[in-house]
Amino acid sequence: ENIARWVLSRLELPGIDNVGVQSTLHEGVDLDQQEHAHIWRRYRFESAHRLPNVRAWHKCGRMHGHGFEVILHADMDLGERAMGIDYDRIDALWAPLHDQLDHVCLNDLPGLENPTSELVSSWIWERLKPQLPELSWVTVYETASSGAHFDGEHYRIWKEFTLDSAVRLQHAPAGDRRRRLHGHTYTLRLHLHAPLDQLLGWTVDYGDVKELFAPAFARLDHHPLNELAGVEDNDALSLARWIRGEIAPRMPQLDRIDLYQTRGCGVILGWGDKAPALPV
Repeated sequence: ENIARWVLSRLELPGIDNVGVQSTLHEGVDLDQQEHAHIWRRYRFESAHRLPNVRAWHKCGRMHGHGFEVILHADMDLGERAMGIDYDRIDALWAPLHDQLDHVCLNDLPGLENPTSELVSSWIWERLKPQLPELSWVTVYETASSGAHFDGEHYRIWKEFTLDSAVRLQHAPAGDRRRRLHGHTYTLRLHLHAPLDQLLGWTVDYGDVKELFAPAFARLDHHPLNELAGVEDNDALSLARWIRGEIAPRMPQLDRIDLYQTRGCGVILGWGDKAPALPV
């Protein structure tokens, strides 16, 4: 947290909105312009589950399993201790929940008879929030490419894709090598905000997100993006805006697009309520 504050105080760049410092794969901090900090810590558990209320043909109705990941976010401004919230305290509070969730069938746990990502996140929230008032979000990765957030009131989900595409930045400065045809494996995350379906226990089916995005994906993946009609340039922001224009009419719950051309370099285009940043 103090490293993030030091960096923010010394950045002489207009428009800095957030400074994130990831000290290890499993922990970090996000600091905004008002120096409001949220630390986060990542955990993992291995479990089986099935979704009992889906249609008979849906694959998630069959018993299967995941290596779930959980990120706990804590609001440092709510901490009463001089040094705020430390990771050891979060670890200690998480340990008994890990014992309940790891190497079990989640359906057997009281309150998780329908263990969707959304309901797993709120189940964790309900058990941690009384002990950790600083808790601001619970993030659950069901797979490496999909998951849900819960903040005590609202559910959000995301679905991640990779795009292997060629590109040429025709508006890059003269002599810049980005003017040459090159390529990236882009990481794209679509974030959606919707009310919880009380029967199905989810906001939006990840499979439906994949299906609705499929026509746009077919135009982006394994194609030269510099030939894409309707993009004023081929930088990450222009592409994110193009994606929004293509899919938002069919996906009204969409309110944020993350597009990274390389690890740690990209754009977040948001037009809804803020949600936590996710590690890349």
